[in-house]
Amino acid sequence: MARTRPAAGGGRWVEVDPERLPGWLDGFRRRHGDVAVNPTGTTLLVAGFDGAIAELYPPPGAPAGADLADFVAYAQAPRRLGLLLARRSAAAVGIAYGGQLVKSKVDSWYVQSRTAAGGQSQQRFARRRANQAAAAAAGAADLAARLLAPAAEDLAALVTGGDRITLERILSDRRLARLATLRSARHLDVPTPNLAVLREGVRRARAVLIHVRPEPEPTHA
Repeated sequence: MARTRPAAGGGRWVEVDPERLPGWLDGFRRRHGDVAVNPTGTTLLVAGFDGAIAELYPPPGAPAGADLADFVAYAQAPRRLGLLLARRSAAAVGIAYGGQLVKSKVDSWYVQSRTAAGGQSQQRFARRRANQAAAAAAGAADLAARLLAPAAEDLAALVTGGDRITLERILSDRRLARLATLRSARHLDVPTPNLAVLREGVRRARAVLIHVRPEPEPTHA
């Protein structure tokens, strides 16, 4: 399965399941001719004969390798990942091995919606809502401390998703200090977390991200 979205600055992002990566690369060769491969240390640049470039980003916890064979092997190797997905009123935490979710916990908390009221009542409402959000983040931190923290030494990476401010608040909990050091740069844009969202998060956390772009137009004096 491959998902595509426009990339800021040009080109597009393609999200490819590791098992489908060899087929995607074969298709790139058919469309763009023989390829040259250049490792950057964190990614792998694949340049087609016609100038098209695919920059391959390995899944969280996997090295990029020095060539395509290494990259594919590392991407497909099973790893143990932690997942922490959160929005203001809900959180889902899980541990995945390969493509399987092996442990999970989902919970939600009441946080009032925004209101258009003004004046002192608005200020009281904002304080109450902030307190509810803080309590929800504390509850999410409790979930992560119970499920993820004891497994931290066995995790290749922690993949987060959802609301970044809420996640920062959760991961500021001192019980999650070790987990925070494992946090991947990969961040998933997810709706309000539930079990189905968490399972889809496992698939997306394993995916190879590919930035496909054409060769820049030459400049003329």
